[in-house]
Amino acid sequence: MLKSFSRISSSASRFLFSSRLFGDVSRSKQSRYPHNPKWCTAEEAMENIKSFDHVFVHSCAAAPQYLVKKMTESVVARDLRNVIPMHVHTEGVAPYADPKYEKNFRTLCLFIASNLRKAVNDGRADFVPVFLSEIPVLFRKDVIPVDVAMVNVSPPDSHGYCSLGISVEASLSAVQTAKYVIAQVNPLMPRTLGDGIIHISQLDALVEMREAPPLASPRPLKDFERKIGKNIAQLIPDEACLQMGIGAIPDAVLFELGNHKNLGIHTEMFSNGVVHLVEKGVITNKKKRVLPGQIAVSFVMGDESLYKFVDDNPQVYFSESNLINDPNIIRRNPKQIAINSSIEIDLTGQVVSDSMGTKMYSGVGGQVDFVRGASLSEGGKSIIGMPSVTSKGETRIVPTIKEGGGVVTTRAHVRYVATEYGVVDLHGRSILERAKLLISISHPKHREELTKVARERFGKLVTNVF
Repeated sequence: MLKSFSRISSSASRFLFSSRLFGDVSRSKQSRYPHNPKWCTAEEAMENIKSFDHVFVHSCAAAPQYLVKKMTESVVARDLRNVIPMHVHTEGVAPYADPKYEKNFRTLCLFIASNLRKAVNDGRADFVPVFLSEIPVLFRKDVIPVDVAMVNVSPPDSHGYCSLGISVEASLSAVQTAKYVIAQVNPLMPRTLGDGIIHISQLDALVEMREAPPLASPRPLKDFERKIGKNIAQLIPDEACLQMGIGAIPDAVLFELGNHKNLGIHTEMFSNGVVHLVEKGVITNKKKRVLPGQIAVSFVMGDESLYKFVDDNPQVYFSESNLINDPNIIRRNPKQIAINSSIEIDLTGQVVSDSMGTKMYSGVGGQVDFVRGASLSEGGKSIIGMPSVTSKGETRIVPTIKEGGGVVTTRAHVRYVATEYGVVDLHGRSILERAKLLISISHPKHREELTKVARERFGKLVTNVF
């Protein structure tokens, strides 16, 4: 099926590029309380949560703030034990992570955001290292059960269909496999198109609440971030297909692409910088093979202008992360460019992205999915971009990774690495060559010490390497 993916029409590719690849999209488990969808109060809906239930919380900026608060209040008031909220990264509140509720809740994080970071590192919450592409499969195969799903949806249309809005990635599979689904029906949730359209019959409890999604407004770029953006932009040809995340470096790269032509987007997520390039005619998606003419994404996060852009916009196709992040699908796009970040990288090319030593910081996410997919793409490139030093002036290019640090992208996977001091290509390079190249883009104040360490560690093998 995938062999013919590039030759089929746009309408046919939309059929293939959907959850219908998995057969019946109805929930695979019988509902805990089978009935027609019921409009009710949040308090009534929460009565169906029991001790030891796994409760999925809609991801990222789509996290239903009102339902999260009401769930916490209900569980604590009824003195339930070991309820397991589980989610990918969520924006906004997470009151269930408060230490005073540790007997009531133990969160399962599939990616760690700032609202759960302390709980994970204090041992009050758990973390699952997993590729973003695999999370929907974990739900569908019941490796991780979903007893209750709490989602934030747009109001139903005249045919009874709601949208999962700005976050579809693992949330669609959670809705389809949960025993009980509670939906916050929210007029302020953008109605997005693609695979995140669900019929009201798939929902068990409907709670009406008008609540704007949390905003992630871009900040002014710093000089070193602009330099990193410029260095990465020089690697991107016309007609490339981009994957990038949120933050200063992706914003800096997009800022430098204003004169490019016919760029496309196939990415797990994007933010405001993409909108400007679409409006300017730089991003056309004409040269893509997967969903040509459309932006392919699984979630977005940004400010009001971004949410307005994706609302009812057929240019933007939302799908699940097991499809968006599948390396075999990613590679179908020629000139696929993956731009990802790193906390630190050692002199052999090991990329640490989820932790600072033994302290967990984020998660595996989709970095490896896109690193591999872009590397296999015809004319594709995988790029790790990062500042040369931390905010405290410590080098991010290190002799050895910190004790307990987690390697997300291996030294066999890594290709291009960019800092404000340049770009190097590590593919096919020996350990000795990698050390020398990485030192060349480290901060000048750390090069002497890094060279000394590298010479002691590697230089004895070859004369006059450093």
